[in-house]
Amino acid sequence: MKLEHKDISVVFSHTDIPDLFFTEYLASASGDFIKLYLYIAFLAKYNREIKIKDLSKSLNIPFKTIEEGLAYWENAGLITKKLNGYILNNLQEIELNKLYSPKLTLSSAELEKNEKNKYRAKAIENINNTFFQGIMSPSWYGDIAMWFKKYDFDEQVMNALFNYCFNKSALHRNYVQAVADAWAKNNIKTYADLEIYEEKNNHLNKIKSTIVKKLKLSRMLTQYEDSYIEKWTLEFKFNLDIIELALKKTTSKANPSFDYIDKLLSDWHDRNLKTVPEIESFLESFKNQNKNIKTLEKKSYSPNFEQRKYENFDKFYAN
Repeated sequence: MKLEHKDISVVFSHTDIPDLFFTEYLASASGDFIKLYLYIAFLAKYNREIKIKDLSKSLNIPFKTIEEGLAYWENAGLITKKLNGYILNNLQEIELNKLYSPKLTLSSAELEKNEKNKYRAKAIENINNTFFQGIMSPSWYGDIAMWFKKYDFDEQVMNALFNYCFNKSALHRNYVQAVADAWAKNNIKTYADLEIYEEKNNHLNKIKSTIVKKLKLSRMLTQYEDSYIEKWTLEFKFNLDIIELALKKTTSKANPSFDYIDKLLSDWHDRNLKTVPEIESFLESFKNQNKNIKTLEKKSYSPNFEQRKYENFDKFYAN
């Protein structure tokens, strides 16, 4: 796609001056120097050529002051001298370099920190070019730098964060912040951490999908049901085969609930049952115990016969 700029009259055109000029440079520069910078910014937009003596005449500023002004802005980094003139530098890029450029007088630890910041600056520019077509709002720079410091993400994780939000069509601050918080709570700092998290998340989503299918649910899982499944898989470390055993116990229930399934799985976890054979053996043993108890009940002549603790689980393992 080719984009063209339509020539319009100077009456309708305008010259953009970044706010950084007013917040960082205006107060310390003389009036003539400010006047000079604004005029050359105007001329640069049209790629115009002009001699210093012509600048002096156009601005009604002494020739020597023009030379001093050009030297001043060059020293400040706002313009760069070339063989045949000057080029205006990007103010946002200048400020970014100030934040991340290492100083040779720093200690080795500080130099190492600034070396990391150099890579982070490159990561921010990559995010700018990849997801914002090179025109990212300056406020994003501060936000990303803050997230680097707050979460200690490495450069690949930060890029992955923006890629994730971009693919979700939700590249706005609140959503990016929410995802970053979630990743941080899962102890993600490096790309290796992120890969482990994604693998775990994919496994969890597969289990959720299977449960929805097995229970023939025609709706999304609620937040509380999601929490139950995370408890079974992440806290109890039960695999899908064990969870399916619990699901099968719902076949005799008219309206099986996640609370019912959770009680089953929690009971197995409390009994330290970790495999399908162990659980099946327990269920068979429990079934036989109940048969023996019922036999004893029939033979007993005592009206005060105590059913013991097993009666609390009859409803779980009846089928």
